[in-house]
Amino acid sequence: MKAMVLPELCDLSRCKTPLKLVEMAEPVPEAKEILVQVSVCGVCHTELDEIEGRTPPAFFPMILGHQVVGKVVRLGEQARRFQIGERVGVAWIYSACGTCKFCRSAQENLCPEFQATGRDAYGGYAEYMTVAEDFAYPIPLMFSDAEAAPLLCAGAIGYRSLRLTGLKDGQLLGLTGFGASAHLVLKMVRHKYPNMPVFAFARSEQEQEFARELGAAWAGDSEDAPPQLLDAIIDTTPVWKPIVEALKNLTPGGRLVINAIRKERGDQEVLQRLDYPTHLWLEKEIKSVANVERRDVSEFLALAAEIPIKPEVQEFPLREANTALLELKERKIRGAKVLRISSS
Repeated sequence: MKAMVLPELCDLSRCKTPLKLVEMAEPVPEAKEILVQVSVCGVCHTELDEIEGRTPPAFFPMILGHQVVGKVVRLGEQARRFQIGERVGVAWIYSACGTCKFCRSAQENLCPEFQATGRDAYGGYAEYMTVAEDFAYPIPLMFSDAEAAPLLCAGAIGYRSLRLTGLKDGQLLGLTGFGASAHLVLKMVRHKYPNMPVFAFARSEQEQEFARELGAAWAGDSEDAPPQLLDAIIDTTPVWKPIVEALKNLTPGGRLVINAIRKERGDQEVLQRLDYPTHLWLEKEIKSVANVERRDVSEFLALAAEIPIKPEVQEFPLREANTALLELKERKIRGAKVLRISSS
């Protein structure tokens, strides 16, 4: 099979072709696994974190990619959940132990043996992949493959982030950064919370205009002051500066939810500007999002079909994965980027 692999860590400011196109043996599913012929795979900022070593792969070469849509083409001997030809998705959560205190308390995202697709096991930047049948998801018929891919991570993690804000309809929500995840959160909010104004903070005028097109009540730069203090803000950026800016825009008792596995180190000096009375006093909170649970993915797919949510997508062929990643690094974003791997 053809696959785009990461042979080693690299700094994308110098290395412009981190992934290499190679031929590999087609994987064979184990007892309770399925073999998936990959149709598309979404491109996520977490792949940049893997490539540059902020959350490095468990081994090399690694096949990245954790927003995978394809069809089941082979079953392991004990696999019974899906049928040959059925369309499925694979998300960031590749496996969890199932027995630790976190798994037993519906917090499998915190499992110490949590494995991530495309970081701890081969992912979807390839023509085929295997996954345990319990960690794959049926894809609602209404979505094309390309539309479904961003729902598996950008959508699911956005869904989890929104839940962690604890907001009720009528309260005020802010979104910092307006890429794949944030634009899906805004679509979700307009359905679930019709009386909740959303304020978007984005670096480029194009992203700000995109937010307004989707129904944002206000859009500006991360350093701009919104017309009102906000009850919660979800940060979807890879950097630190929007964190500091967001905290001063929270109302007393407000909550900042950081939707990122890692933050880049380039602007950490802005944390020196953190001022307790300005940014944290009056019972403001900061909460991080750690991975996703399977229920986040399943519940969001159902919600996305109900609304329905149709992501904005830009497709690239598999061989152009490096181009898609570099555009993401340079924040050339409108919606979500998706690799087209097979048309079958």
